[in-house]
Amino acid sequence: MFIHNSRCLCLSVTKCSQLPDSQPVMHREVHSPQYPRPYPPNLLKQWDIWVSKGYLIQLSLTHLDIKASSGCHQDSLTVLYDQKVLGTFCGQENSRHHPGKVPILSQDNRLTLIFQTNDSSAELQQHIGFSATYKAIDVDECSNPDPGDGSGPLCSQICINTPGSYHCSCRYGYKLQLDQLSCGGCIFDKHEGHLSSPGYPGPSPPFLSCKYIISVDPRFTVTLNFTDNFHIDNNEKRPTIIQINLPLFPCPGLIDTNSSTVRLDYHTDDKGLSQGWSLDYSTYKVKCPVLGNVAKGKVTLVLTEYFDRDYIYVTCDQGYKLMMDGREIKMFSATCQSNGQWTLPLPECHIIDCGEPKPLLNGGVTFLSGFQNQYRSVVQYHCNEPFYSLLGGVNFTFTCEADRKWRSNHDTDVTATCIPVCGQPINHISAYQRIIGGSEAPDNTIPWQVLLSVDGLRAGGMVIADRWIMTAAHVLQENGNIVPNEILRVYMGLTNVNTLRQSPVYTASIHVHPEYNNPNNVNFNNDIALIKLREPITFRASVMPVCLPEKGATYVTGMMGLVSGFGLTERLKILTNMLKYVQLPVVEQETCRASITSAKKKRNSVPSLTNNMFCAGVPEGGKDSCQGDNGGPFTLSNDGRVWAAGIVSWGVDCGQQGTYGVYTRVANYLDWINKTMQEN
Repeated sequence: MFIHNSRCLCLSVTKCSQLPDSQPVMHREVHSPQYPRPYPPNLLKQWDIWVSKGYLIQLSLTHLDIKASSGCHQDSLTVLYDQKVLGTFCGQENSRHHPGKVPILSQDNRLTLIFQTNDSSAELQQHIGFSATYKAIDVDECSNPDPGDGSGPLCSQICINTPGSYHCSCRYGYKLQLDQLSCGGCIFDKHEGHLSSPGYPGPSPPFLSCKYIISVDPRFTVTLNFTDNFHIDNNEKRPTIIQINLPLFPCPGLIDTNSSTVRLDYHTDDKGLSQGWSLDYSTYKVKCPVLGNVAKGKVTLVLTEYFDRDYIYVTCDQGYKLMMDGREIKMFSATCQSNGQWTLPLPECHIIDCGEPKPLLNGGVTFLSGFQNQYRSVVQYHCNEPFYSLLGGVNFTFTCEADRKWRSNHDTDVTATCIPVCGQPINHISAYQRIIGGSEAPDNTIPWQVLLSVDGLRAGGMVIADRWIMTAAHVLQENGNIVPNEILRVYMGLTNVNTLRQSPVYTASIHVHPEYNNPNNVNFNNDIALIKLREPITFRASVMPVCLPEKGATYVTGMMGLVSGFGLTERLKILTNMLKYVQLPVVEQETCRASITSAKKKRNSVPSLTNNMFCAGVPEGGKDSCQGDNGGPFTLSNDGRVWAAGIVSWGVDCGQQGTYGVYTRVANYLDWINKTMQEN
């Protein structure tokens, strides 16, 4: 405000968003919620726009990006005047329902906008809505025809149109009546212009109440430059000040208003002694500060200067994510506003992480490079050797990639898997034994040995997988029926029975070969069974699986094998409390058959030998498997790996001269073993 003594000119500067609701805004921007970010679903937003009387509204859509639909029946922007639809829009530029570059003109000083979205927008979408500007367009009242109602023309002599109103003047020799002398409602929307008080540079008329409004595009700010010839007489009575939004200045001059809308109020009383004032105004485009760079990211569009409605986008380098206020965001854009501020501050780019690598059962992971599972970190999987090895025997390395997944160094997405190492105990039995009843097994030399307790009776078995025990069918049947799980206990991991029985392992299911049929103990054909455990075994030095035979495995006569168990020892038939073993050669099949044929002549209850069986032992006797060893392993070695050649099945007397132990030939049952384990 400029005050010289008691006459005054009141100067008001107001940004569009700050004008009170009772005052019309002559130029403004309207945009959809969250613009320029994607708009939300289930929205109904209405704008009631109005300007001063004497003006029309010109609406221009500067940007339209609304989800397209037939007839715009889903998301849409509707423009109405007095409940009449002037247009409904959706889609994008050059689409069917886009208004193009032609502005929409109202029929009066009011207009309504309605923006609505439905719930289909709840899906992830990137439509950002609309942005529009409107401004007041002056109506030339002086061009209107005589209304014909007897009221006569607006002015009796000379009608001069002014922004938002009109001014009446008189021809020479006439005087304008005081009630027609007005300078109110003047609105200037050009980007530069000149204003002055009525009669300037002559004296201002008395009884003035003038209001001037400069309202330009919000992207610009107004600068006022008063001339030096500024005079408001000090003898005038002080007028009423309507609104002042600028601080007081001791004298007029150059004023940067920092606003796109400026209001000036000028009043005089009945003296008419002031010479008035004159000013030129100009505008310049609002600038936003250059935001700088984003570490590990890229800002586009890079300009030397940013003006109102300029956009920037930020993307992160590969392997980095956008973060703002501690939250990850999918995309970022900011807009330079008419107040010279950005809609949002710059985000940060943080390195992504893939989370903890997937744990490897019976193995672990080692970091080769990188930090805290971050992008480009490399890890390598390893198994708990010597009890497990990687499937395929290859080293698996995984890299944390930009998609936040650990990717294998192999061409395909593979998973590292640790498989048990079979038939390779950490301790070995080095020499053949010549002790009649066998020898005590050192710790960790026969780690696949299992002790079974079937309703208190001992039997043997062997570990072949982390949840599977192989044994003889006859130890799991009573009177032709499979024994219940509840009376079967499984023990493993130690060589002393008394210690072993402290940690039983429980059974989930029992699977006897479907063709085993031996109700009278005279038919041991297909004498093989599998036991599935409730919980998997974690292999260690004292518990490891024995290998299964390879396809086409051969049993070479004379080849030394190893029989082990907790059964009867020597001819005293005393149950041992320590794991015993004995080494026996494979017997030629015809030799074994002849021995059994000879025994059949003495006893009727001797079973028959089939091709699913083989014999082992020495003709002089003294070394054999015996009762309590049934179901236990007979193993052979090949290339440093121990494999299950046979299962202790039956025999004619234990260790007698001319008799041999009979074993189930495991190689004949590979298909059934694998099928049973896969299906159960």
